[in-house]
Amino acid sequence: MKNWPVVVATSTLLFFNAVSHGSDTFNALPDERQQIIKRWISEHFQASTLSPEEQAEELAWFASAAKPFEGLEISVLSENLATHRYESEILAQAFSDITGIKVTHDLKPEGEVIRQVNLQRIMAAKGRYDAFVNDSDLIGTHSRTGWALALSDYMKGEGKAFTLPTLDLGDFIGLSFVTGPDGKIYQLPDQQFANLYWFRHDWFQRPELRAKFLERYGYELGVPLNWSAYEDIAEFFTVHVKQIDGERVYGHMDYGKRDPSLGWRFTDAWLSMAGAGDPGLPNGLPVDEWGIRMEECHPVGSSVERGGATNGPAAVYALQKYIDWLKNYAPPEAPGMNFSEAGPVPAKGQIAQQIFWYTAFTSDMTKPGLPVVNEDGTPKWRMAPSPYGAYWSEGMKLGYQDVGAWTIPRVMGERRQKAAWLYAQFTVSKSVSLQKTLVGLTPIRESDLNSPEMQEKSAELGGLVEFYRSPARQAWTPTGVNIADYPKLAKLWWPNIADAMSGERTAQQAMDKLAESQDRAMAVMERNFSVNNCGPRIASDSEAKGREWWLAQPGAPKPELQNEKPPGKTIRYEDLLTRWEEAR
Repeated sequence: MKNWPVVVATSTLLFFNAVSHGSDTFNALPDERQQIIKRWISEHFQASTLSPEEQAEELAWFASAAKPFEGLEISVLSENLATHRYESEILAQAFSDITGIKVTHDLKPEGEVIRQVNLQRIMAAKGRYDAFVNDSDLIGTHSRTGWALALSDYMKGEGKAFTLPTLDLGDFIGLSFVTGPDGKIYQLPDQQFANLYWFRHDWFQRPELRAKFLERYGYELGVPLNWSAYEDIAEFFTVHVKQIDGERVYGHMDYGKRDPSLGWRFTDAWLSMAGAGDPGLPNGLPVDEWGIRMEECHPVGSSVERGGATNGPAAVYALQKYIDWLKNYAPPEAPGMNFSEAGPVPAKGQIAQQIFWYTAFTSDMTKPGLPVVNEDGTPKWRMAPSPYGAYWSEGMKLGYQDVGAWTIPRVMGERRQKAAWLYAQFTVSKSVSLQKTLVGLTPIRESDLNSPEMQEKSAELGGLVEFYRSPARQAWTPTGVNIADYPKLAKLWWPNIADAMSGERTAQQAMDKLAESQDRAMAVMERNFSVNNCGPRIASDSEAKGREWWLAQPGAPKPELQNEKPPGKTIRYEDLLTRWEEAR
């Protein structure tokens, strides 16, 4: 301990000496601005894939590029996640100190972010916010309406001088998710997390539970590869094990409250996990994970009668499994919970597995003292790829990946637009991205994932790093380009799902109504020319080829299977990691 101040002083001196020998951009800055950059690097951005000298040069570029906008004030909005709280509390101040541009970075719930985006889009005028971090689920909307700035055009044209030379687009792992059907990039990835399978690895390792499961089901207790195995494991823990260490346990966790979050539960790829759509990444072609068919770049229908799959046998199977599992294998209070209320439940230590778990909860699930965390800080749980439903086949999308990405309105003043673009790039620059990833655990860069810092932290994160470094992540994608107007269509899902959950409608009736509502909404878009290009083309009832014709064709929509519960399949978690490593 006596040597600690000397060590710090020595390392700080070496750091300042290294930075002082930076290249022309840094050395050309006033001394005061140089000291600000040095301070931010040494105090806040020590974790980076760049050397301190490279960081200083990159941050100096921002200071230099921002000179025309010193004193300007901009406002941006993002969802209230740990990653964005870090941006709002740390990065916004760092950017202001370095560039002289003041940033107000507001945080709101996801639904409010979408509402604000939609409000400014409808107004088609300058609004309250100069940029948004919103889900790339809106890529089909942004690319069709002309409201969002086409960033790939901007980087080559008007924004070229304000585009970071070290931005390195090829390093972003989610770039395909922010690319429209026209091949243009409309958003810049800022954070991303996947919807994966979560399970109590410590319970799955217990010899007495493994033996009991093998005796009852005829195969090993392990990570379920298909829904049949997931259902068997859910039944096993809820019905047959019942208690572990004196506590009541359950084999499944979910939520079912009549609430907008019930819509996300399904639009975030539940139908694709069941196998409702077609093969093809990132979203299935011609039928996607919402069951919407697209021909060329035009959505043509979601009902089976029009070639869609929203109300097909696979979609009905997906909804019925959700209802059955929630009622039979989850805690009795789960059907009355929404997304926010259900999220913390697995951390309490009574849940054996969860098929639908967002990796954004990783930081909350690794806090010391939790029943699901060991004394050494390592988790008792692991995450793994989600199992697939009976209708799924190789080459299909398997799960959802949320990609929050910077979106800049096209109708903006030139100065504010450029300042917003600078701030967006700053929050994802290599100087700060690794530190931000370590805080929020929502990686966006390949270089960060491969860094020594992430490898060192991997043991604490229950498989997050291994998943993102594996080829498996390619099958987890956001909502795609088939969705012509995300806000208009997404709001149709939760009321219909809730009707099935409550028993007001059967699963088939609920999905029939949803498909009909989506087709009607897209027909209105077509008639009103509410999208500028690649708009919907919805056949009238008389022109539709009909359910029987489409179910007889190859691909989606798929006819009903005679057996929707094939034999269960599992894999040992350790074998799964070996497969990933070999595939890399």
